Amino acid sequence: MNLWQQYVRPVSISEAIQALTALPGPALPIAGGTDLLLDLQQGRHPPVHTLVDLTAIAEMNMLEPREDQLFIGAALPLNRIARQPLVVRHAQALVEACDLVGGPQVRNVATLGGNVAHALPAADGTIALLALGAEAEIAGLSGNRRLPFADLFLGPGKSALKQGEELLVGFYLPLSKKGQASCFKRIMRPQGVALPIINLAIRLEREKDAIKDIRIAVGPGAPTPWRAREAERALIGKPMQDDTFTAALEALLAHVGFRSSPRRASADYRRHLVGTLFKDTLETARNRAGL
Repeated sequence: MNLWQQYVRPVSISEAIQALTALPGPALPIAGGTDLLLDLQQGRHPPVHTLVDLTAIAEMNMLEPREDQLFIGAALPLNRIARQPLVVRHAQALVEACDLVGGPQVRNVATLGGNVAHALPAADGTIALLALGAEAEIAGLSGNRRLPFADLFLGPGKSALKQGEELLVGFYLPLSKKGQASCFKRIMRPQGVALPIINLAIRLEREKDAIKDIRIAVGPGAPTPWRAREAERALIGKPMQDDTFTAALEALLAHVGFRSSPRRASADYRRHLVGTLFKDTLETARNRAGL
């Protein structure tokens, strides 16, 4: 049984949108395909008539500064993103997240756009991008638009992208300035299963010993990628002392929505782990911002 009937490889975003909307039968975009092909093969996705290969579209493979932001194309493989000096300089959390997705073979083909479009609440690239304050660029029949990153997600596995009508073109991240840094860490099963038990990303700005600004993302902390806003408020404007961290952790635990998963961990176990992970990630980001 064929998993699809037609395969097209456009060279521009307009051609890709045309292929998605005008060809007969259901059409889906594909780049790395590490999730999509398995879903099709194992019957977790409805049948598709046409696959639209995005890997030849130059715009979706770009990585470059644009004014005061860094643009990362959605079709770039994770390994290429993690090895780019611009990403290392301005988005260390994303480098660390990309380096932990699957194994080397997966990272050579899997894309950041696919990691995000799958809309899972603990996807490593997604959690890093949320903490980094990313914006998404989306293309459709009416042109391109920018969207706050969190607005891409409606629920577990449910994206705000209009299937068969829109494409995720890429992401815009703020360029780092002096005193700003980020970090991503996660805890996973020691047997080598690539799925995280819990992951956490932080981007902060430091002013002497105080935290001037901070963004904290935790997965899976809710049905969609989750920011610990109350914990952020507990840290902003304060020096990094034990009582400050304790207040921030209490705020995080009071609002996070950990759930139990038979394949990963119980909610109680995640609550037990998050304190150490939070502290390690926060201290690393803070130390990097002080260099």
